[in-house]
Amino acid sequence: MRILVVDDEKLLVKGIKFNLENEGYQVDACYDGATAVEMAKTSEYDLIILDLMMPKLDGLGACMQIREFSTVPVIMLTARSEDTDKLIGFEYGADDYVTKPFNILELKARVRALLRRSTIQGANERGGRLSRSHITIDAERRSAEKDGVPVELTVKEFDLVELLMHNPGKVYSRENLLNLVWGYDYQGDIRTVDVHVRRLREKLEMNPAEPECIITKWGVGYYFKEE
Repeated sequence: MRILVVDDEKLLVKGIKFNLENEGYQVDACYDGATAVEMAKTSEYDLIILDLMMPKLDGLGACMQIREFSTVPVIMLTARSEDTDKLIGFEYGADDYVTKPFNILELKARVRALLRRSTIQGANERGGRLSRSHITIDAERRSAEKDGVPVELTVKEFDLVELLMHNPGKVYSRENLLNLVWGYDYQGDIRTVDVHVRRLREKLEMNPAEPECIITKWGVGYYFKEE
């Protein structure tokens, strides 16, 4: 998952970047709204953290311009706590607000929650049946087939393979998958992801020992192979 952090306080950006990278995210940074708009145009981000008060172009203006070409989730950072400022931000296209000074744990929780909501919403909008290689899933019936034969999946197994199949070629770290599929408040071991991937391969791959669909990116995580 790729995140853009935008704030003219470089020390704050450094701290946010460090903490998010420790969570397994890929993080880019810039320090003014105009540059943020250009970066959002030329690169694909899963979420943008955008400060309200910045030089060249403030957060509201940047958010409004980004909304002209993208629906990427946006968290607005602001030193203001007035409800009117937040309402204006939402009108300009922000998805969530965090008021400075903030606890980094709160920001990380907001990031996880918003990414999870965005992912689920995207899957719901796509809906229907999806086939890649010999694997077919049906989002409405929450069913799966292997080469036309029905396969029983658990709730989390289905959520995991659905996420991967809707984003072929996109590599997810174990931390990202844990956050998106199990939720940011999940207290279990990160090896849960490995166990579920192994079970999916046993159920859905033609040869689980040599998977052709659910692939490991060594040292990074997992992805569904592009056709």
